[in-house]
This record gives sequence, C-alpha cells and structure tokens, in this order.
Amino acid sequence: MSIFTSKHLILGVTGSIAAYKAADLASRLTQEGAVVDVILTPAAEKFVSPLTFQSVTMRKGLTDSDLWGGEAHVLHVRLGHEADLLVIAPCTTNTIAKLAHGFADNLLTITALAARCPLLIAPAMDVGMFTHPATQENLAVLGRRGVIIAGPGEGRMASGLTGKGRMLEPGELFGHIRLILGRNGKLAGRKVVVTAGGTQEPLDPVRVLTNRSSGKQGYALAQAALDAGAQVTLVSAPTSLTPPVGTRVVSVSTAQEMLEAVLAEFSGAEALLMAAAVADFRPNTVAGEKLKKRDGIPRLELEAVPDILSAVTNLQFKKPRVVVGFAAESRDLLENAEVKLASKKLDMIVANDISSTDSGFGVDTNRVTLLFPDGRKEKLPLAGKAEIAEEIIERLAVLLEN
Repeated sequence: MSIFTSKHLILGVTGSIAAYKAADLASRLTQEGAVVDVILTPAAEKFVSPLTFQSVTMRKGLTDSDLWGGEAHVLHVRLGHEADLLVIAPCTTNTIAKLAHGFADNLLTITALAARCPLLIAPAMDVGMFTHPATQENLAVLGRRGVIIAGPGEGRMASGLTGKGRMLEPGELFGHIRLILGRNGKLAGRKVVVTAGGTQEPLDPVRVLTNRSSGKQGYALAQAALDAGAQVTLVSAPTSLTPPVGTRVVSVSTAQEMLEAVLAEFSGAEALLMAAAVADFRPNTVAGEKLKKRDGIPRLELEAVPDILSAVTNLQFKKPRVVVGFAAESRDLLENAEVKLASKKLDMIVANDISSTDSGFGVDTNRVTLLFPDGRKEKLPLAGKAEIAEEIIERLAVLLEN
C-alpha cells in the first residue's frame, strides 16, 4: 500500500511563476492515493486558476473567497487539524516573511497558524531576493521552529538571471514529502544499508565485465525502507537511476569497492539488504592501455572476487542483526537459493528467476520467493518492484522485532 494512501495533505500555492509546477505535484500526490486540498493565495490566482487544481485533485481549489464563505471562521481550523502535512510550493519571499512573523492575512497563512501538522516549504524567488539578509533571517526563524525547508535549487530564473532560488522540481518535492510522511514508520530510528546495481570489473581503461542489473529493485528497497522511517545508506554500483530523496549514497564500481563500502557503512546498522548483482569473477590482470583489435583476440584469465555476504556474516562483532541476500538464478531457483541461504548464514533470501521475461533484470516487475532458515517459503505474485520492496521491508520489520 502506498505511503500516501488516505493521507490528507494541504498544498499551498503562492504568487510565483513556479505555481504551474504545483499542479504537477498535486496530480502526483492524488494519483498515489493522497487527499489533496489546494489553497491558492490571491497572487497565485494571477498565475494559475483554482479549476486547474480541481481538475487534478477532484477537490475544489480553495481561495480567500472561501475564507469569507459559508464555512467562514472554521474552514482554516478544520483544514489545519485534519491535515497530515502542509506543503507550500512555491513559497515566495513574501509568504516566508508572513510565516516567520505570524501574519494571518489570507486563507493560507491563517491555516498555517491553525495547523497541527508538519510544515514543508519550497522557496521560489529571484536570486537577489533569496540571498537578501531579511529572507535569510526569516528562513532561519522558520528552521528553528521545525519548518522543513526544501531547496531552493539553482538555475535560470524568470528574470533571466542564474543562481539559487528556483523551486525544486515536483519529482524531488514528492520525495521530500514522502520522507516526512514515513519518518514515524516501523523502522523509525533504525539504520539500514542497501546495495544496488551491477558491479563493473575493468578489462582495460575502456571496457568492463558487468551484468544486466538495472538497480531498480535495490533502489525500490531503499525507498521502501525510507517510507518505513529507516535511515538508509545506499551503496550503489553505476546506474542511470536517481537515488530516493533522503538516502545517503555511496557510489562504487567494482566488487572490491562494494565490499569496502559495506564494511565501512554498516557500523551501527541493524540490517543489510544485499540486492546488488555483484560480479563472481574479474580479470586477474587489467590492461594499462585499451586493448586493440589489431593486436588479436586477447586471452582473459579470471579470478574470483571477494564474497561480500560471507565477509559480513562471518564477522564476530558489529555485524547487522539481520542480513538479507538475493539470488538471481536462471535454473534450479529454489535449490540454489537454499544453498546460498545456508552457506551465507542469512536471515532471509529473495529468489527470483531471471530467465522470465516479466521479472528480473531490466523490467519494472518481479516475481520472487522469500526463503527463511526455518524452511518457510513465501511465493509472492508478479508485482511492481516497488510493491515487492514493500513486502520485503514488511518481513524485515518482523525479523528485527523478533
């Protein structure tokens, strides 16, 4: 189930050209299952209409006219007390000043004062306005009160100037929102290390031995752990994916680098999820120059790479309480997974058949079986990798509790 399901969010939109991006954010949140009430300031209505937000949220876009309408003085109280999170995106320097000094001259600011939920703001303004001492002091005041400030980013402004002041893109704000919603989840306060992607073993300065892992399942696990409130370190081999907002990312390339990173990062960690597709072999000699076709077909001699799971589970001290392995197999799936589960002394192993066209490497779905040391086996139906990750994190939470 999505972390957004049945969550009540208020999205405040203020008078910035970035207001058009708020419609995309509102749409994404609604599609994920959130109930989204949008409040527009009078200045925001100059850029985008309430009907735009009603079209994507299926709920009336609220304006100052509603403050003086039938619900009058109780509307802002109801909104403020029902909400799980108040997001103001974009948040102009004027609204930042009002929030810092407790002004309540429109429906949005009066709702912010009445709210009993976390407040996230996404500043959006020209670079000079953002760097002005008054704005910086106001942001500092809000930060001390516990307001979460996301951004701003850097780039070209509507004025034509380039600098810091752009509102974060909706996708990144979406990540900040889910990070806040998940911070009191089942893994709150627990540190989890996740590995992802396919390692690369160099042949020469240009070529590598690698595999077809996209990293999607590992990155989905990192996101699911964040949604459950965990502090997540993501040890990632090269991939085109964007890390989830809130992860601490350690980038590696080879199996040796991944081993060193895992050993360095799991100090204090309660769980290791070894989802990376780590090479089994590497060239025993790496050519110093690019191998040329004219020199003939090279003869490659391979050697075994370090076994990360064995290195972790054989430690006597400081190893994670729960270690989860993954078995990507093209034949004898369960038999091979059972051998790995026992030989690596794992607490759970996730087995998936990579010979199937709808699961495994490179696709967005997976079909896995979870195996446990006591002989239990749980076969999960074909599902998106995000849903598979949520199921794995559910089992992880139970293992940590037990």
